[in-house]
Amino acid sequence: MDFLNGLVALSNFVLIPAVAYGSQLALGALGVTLIYGILRFSNFAHGDTMAFGAMVTVLVTWWLQGMGVSFGPLPTALLALPFGILGTIALVLLTDRVVYKFYREQKAKPVILVIVSMGVMFVMNGLVRFIIGPNDQKFADGERFIISVREFKQLTGLREGLAIKTTQGLTVVVAVICVVALFWFLNRTRTGKSMRAYSDNEDLALLSGINPERVVMYTWMIVAALATIAGVLYGLDKTFKPFVYFQLLLPIFASAIVGGLGNPLGAIAGGFIIAFSEVTITYAWKKVLTYWLPDSLEPSTLVQLLSTDYKFAVSFVILIVVLLFKPTGIFKGKAV
Repeated sequence: MDFLNGLVALSNFVLIPAVAYGSQLALGALGVTLIYGILRFSNFAHGDTMAFGAMVTVLVTWWLQGMGVSFGPLPTALLALPFGILGTIALVLLTDRVVYKFYREQKAKPVILVIVSMGVMFVMNGLVRFIIGPNDQKFADGERFIISVREFKQLTGLREGLAIKTTQGLTVVVAVICVVALFWFLNRTRTGKSMRAYSDNEDLALLSGINPERVVMYTWMIVAALATIAGVLYGLDKTFKPFVYFQLLLPIFASAIVGGLGNPLGAIAGGFIIAFSEVTITYAWKKVLTYWLPDSLEPSTLVQLLSTDYKFAVSFVILIVVLLFKPTGIFKGKAV
């Protein structure tokens, strides 16, 4: 029984949160890797693009809640999500037309576009804070748990209870749907194949009659959708706060680089590697080890390698190690 109690505690505080967090990072990293693979620059404004999409969804969610609209046991934010995606698509297309297109036509070096994207990042960050404010914003509703601690204890008779939040289950399901849809689009549709061709060889793609501006437009639309979905899922699971999305840029880029920047499959793998690393290193293992170790070896401290305040430092260390010893990433970064 002690082994099972320890396993439940491990699942409750490590495995399930890491899977949900990894799904959110994977969706964010997919957006980063698409921009790098097709438009050939690292978009530092991606975290704040997620924040903008989540902000629009939050505002529409509040409006729907004020009108008395709900989605039953599921969060009302799912009904507002399409509006958030449309708003983000409009923003990124406008940004591309006003800012990025000029540098693209000038054949500017990628480092110039990176610096430009940093400027866009600060503008977006200020815009989101100005509209919704800098503080935490709650917008989750519906059923809180798929299964609660009390229900689990009653079903199993174990001392430890397992709680699975609705937002955690929703995150994994939505992430799987998005990944399947994205890979189907890139591999099966004519537009997706043209995006891959443009990514592999721009000059040859142009000779084949592929419209580059059309490829750019579809890329930004897909990235906006992925960023909004990732931002909303993170906000539902944790909380919505603009500055947090600015901080998320580090683990998202770490996920993309660890997996192989420019490789969608690598972005997904990198997201889970970073998530599990952050959660396991910042978790206090005392409860689990108390169940699993003999009484004579029972730990007297929390057995926590790092405080949760330093979880983003884990991403930074992993990123540095990968850049030093395997800069191409696990899946050897390549074009989409």
